[in-house]
Amino acid sequence: MLKLILGFFFTISFVFADAGLNGRWNIQVENPRGRAWWLVVEGAETGKVTGEFVGVPGGQVDRLENARVVDGELEFVFERKRGEGVLRQVYRARRQGDALLGTRVEIVDGKEGAALPWRGTRGPKVTDRDDGSWRPGRPVVLFEGMDTAQWRLAVEGRPGWRMRGDLMVNDKGAADLVSKSKFWNFELRAEYRYEKGSNSGIGLRGRYEIQIYDDYGRPPSDHGHGALYSRVAPAVNASKPPGEWQQIVIRLVGHDLTVTLNGKKIHDKVRVAGPTAMMTNPLEDQPGPIMLQGDHGPIEFKSVVVTPLMRR
Repeated sequence: MLKLILGFFFTISFVFADAGLNGRWNIQVENPRGRAWWLVVEGAETGKVTGEFVGVPGGQVDRLENARVVDGELEFVFERKRGEGVLRQVYRARRQGDALLGTRVEIVDGKEGAALPWRGTRGPKVTDRDDGSWRPGRPVVLFEGMDTAQWRLAVEGRPGWRMRGDLMVNDKGAADLVSKSKFWNFELRAEYRYEKGSNSGIGLRGRYEIQIYDDYGRPPSDHGHGALYSRVAPAVNASKPPGEWQQIVIRLVGHDLTVTLNGKKIHDKVRVAGPTAMMTNPLEDQPGPIMLQGDHGPIEFKSVVVTPLMRR
């Protein structure tokens, strides 16, 4: 009987320990592009682990594949083609106090690389809502035809951005731009133009990307122009043809997102479930910078102005 009771309590303790893996995790990791990751774990104590991951292997939101928990250790795997071979990425993690400590190992053609360490902290609750209690503060001009002084490169040493007349343009393969100023709740207005087949993006608080993409005349998509990238498609495709000026207004209060593109409301207080792959700043309860994606194709910006929103 004592053995049965002890076995029961050991089983219960393991279940509770595994359940501690569940939740939203903001992940910091050292990598050349300075990107952060994001992880959701559900059902760790049930033997049927589900969840989502943003980071690598791709820029989209990926469902966990083959996820399992063994002796308190979470493991999930992604595979993708690399040239003629297959890249296998194995992620493992354990809870340590309130943190999630993990590694990623890449295996190519059977050869295992060095383990890349990462650390997750629990995603905080963000309680601000776009409930009519916010007023505009003083606008912050990040760009309006003068210079690039309000910005820095996300990755030094990469190609950058330059002035062409009164426009700010990216060189081929340019690093993302990151504003020197940080913002919490705000309304952003920007005017930009792209070429046929090009795309870019606007990063909010350094975490959430609004996609810029040449998709004129196509159905709305969560990878299309104005989408909360890989998460929420715009209500309508409001894109103008490439070569024409596009105007966007983005309002973010807490996790409530409203976007108007070329005069049409395409998101109306949609909830931001979590970061996208453009994330460099994983601390979701803190202000973050505005980012402009530079390495996916040519784009020209005429203006970027951010108005902080304050409590009335």
